[in-house]
Amino acid sequence: MECMYYEKINEKSVKCHLCPHNCTIKEGNTGICRVRKNVEGKLISLNYGKHTSYAYDPIEKKPLYHFYPGKDIFSIGSFGCNLKCDFCQNWDIAHEESLTMEIEDKDILLLGKSKGSIGIAYTYNEPTISYEYILHMSKLAKRHGLKNVLVSNGYINEEPLKELLPYIDGMNIDLKSFKDDFYKRICKGTLEPVLNTIKLAAQYTHVEITNLVIEGQNSSEEEIRDLSQWIASIDKEIPLHLSKYFPSYNMKLPETSYEVLLRSKEIANEYLDYVYVGNVWGVDNNTYCPNCRNHLIHRHAGGEIIGIKNNRCSKCGKPIKVVY
Repeated sequence: MECMYYEKINEKSVKCHLCPHNCTIKEGNTGICRVRKNVEGKLISLNYGKHTSYAYDPIEKKPLYHFYPGKDIFSIGSFGCNLKCDFCQNWDIAHEESLTMEIEDKDILLLGKSKGSIGIAYTYNEPTISYEYILHMSKLAKRHGLKNVLVSNGYINEEPLKELLPYIDGMNIDLKSFKDDFYKRICKGTLEPVLNTIKLAAQYTHVEITNLVIEGQNSSEEEIRDLSQWIASIDKEIPLHLSKYFPSYNMKLPETSYEVLLRSKEIANEYLDYVYVGNVWGVDNNTYCPNCRNHLIHRHAGGEIIGIKNNRCSKCGKPIKVVY
């Protein structure tokens, strides 16, 4: 499949404009993502329709806590990534060679509407580097009444993002740090494009944000405060998921302590209405009304709406931004 968003520089080189790397790719080579290859002067997608993983997941696993709580969604992933985070949780499909399978469009749609699934989640590896396939499938899914969910690092240029967003119903975007140095040093990218993605996506669709808290790297009180204030400047009702780091891939630092996560949550709660802690057993991740503390969504094994009526808190009447 020939890629979108690229230009020919000369007979032997092309320039990809899908993500902020804007790779110049010579004949026979791929970009940083490993999946967009220059073949005889054409940029070709190597992972179009190729899947390494699929499963029915609770929507809360994405994580999305304010989007169809308690529902399942059919999730698919391919291979490759346009960042190279030292702590990558899915490094085997992001950066290594993986076995793949092809699933026909009609079967993806059938699986997306089976077993109570609300639609299709594009996840596991970085979905935006499968841009042509995600755009194609999300259009099909929309026509069949299915929801499209994108779980992304947010590292995509504005023009292709704008073309995709009308078909996306919900996004979880990784904001890995609020410092550009962290992105350059640990993720081999830059911060500003991710901030731009969050700002733009929040205008079009339901957005939640995940921050993997790595003690001593992006966990300072100052950084958590700056990150939370920035999210609040867009919308203080955007849910923030502070996720516990465990050693993985090339990063072997000790796992994040419970105390650091709780302190991060306390700080974030000063600015944001909904802050959750992930990858920790036994923590209270129920949703409460930010006005009266009424119990809105109960989470034990999934999610159950118990305190929302007509998109308002059933106790005080405050409007609640939950898609259900």
